[in-house]
Amino acid sequence: MIVMFGATGTGLAAFKTWQNEGKRPRYSLDQWDKVMMERDRRLTGTLRGQTDNPQAPLGFEFSNGWKLEKRFN
Repeated sequence: MIVMFGATGTGLAAFKTWQNEGKRPRYSLDQWDKVMMERDRRLTGTLRGQTDNPQAPLGFEFSNGWKLEKRFN
């Protein structure tokens, strides 16, 4: 029974690492982290991907990640 708990824990940890592209999982994400992850997804195609290219890809200059709130009149 102890071996099965160990195997299950190891399997879940390996799956979580694979799911996060080999990086450690993120915990306690705040709004800033979520916005930056969305920006990374739009730039690279993955939530955990990052790029060092100083030029934004074509079509990115008009793609704004910030959501505007409706103003009261």
